[in-house]
Amino acid sequence: MKILLSWSSGKDSAWALHELNRTHPGAVAALLTTINEAYDRVAMHGVRAQILEAQAERTGLPLWQVPIPDQCTNETYEARMRDVCTRAVAEGITHVAFGDLFLEDIRAYREKQLAGTGLTPLFPLWLKPTRALAEQMIDGGLEARLSVVDTRVLDASFAGRAFDRTLLADLPEGVDWCGEQGEFHTCVTAGPVFRASIAVDIGGRRDQPPFVFRDIVPASPS
Repeated sequence: MKILLSWSSGKDSAWALHELNRTHPGAVAALLTTINEAYDRVAMHGVRAQILEAQAERTGLPLWQVPIPDQCTNETYEARMRDVCTRAVAEGITHVAFGDLFLEDIRAYREKQLAGTGLTPLFPLWLKPTRALAEQMIDGGLEARLSVVDTRVLDASFAGRAFDRTLLADLPEGVDWCGEQGEFHTCVTAGPVFRASIAVDIGGRRDQPPFVFRDIVPASPS
């Protein structure tokens, strides 16, 4: 087994790596991330490529960055992913793992896209209760910041906050504790899969309604 892990820069992919390291030691061969080439940031999460590369370095795994255009069409995205699958098979990858939790349509889409490629999808966190999972992550030493919030369900002030028990207690009723419905996205800075933590500061705010992004930046030297 040789696994390529879809790495969003957030807590779910980091915890998926933790689970895979526990259940399939040494099997994860590389991390895969799509990068918005217009902004040099992780697609959807808005995390700087510099932070992403620091995350990969601390896992000790190679990082496969896949550039996609801003406002990427589904056709372009799928074409780039087909190229990734071709490369993965050529390099002996057997499985592609995802940090998805419970959205059936997302899982079905991933399974459809991998059908016939020679790659088998893995979902190491699938159907784990998200309240218990969020607490497990925090108790396990994972540290993260909210990089994006959807202001239709969360106040903009949540952007940039630490993913901790205080935040969980403050989440409004109906918001998933892991943000699986897209309520928020995170940037991981520490955890059991990292050899060392990443020191960060909270930078500026960017509004792209209905989303609010907070820049997670490398900490300034003291």
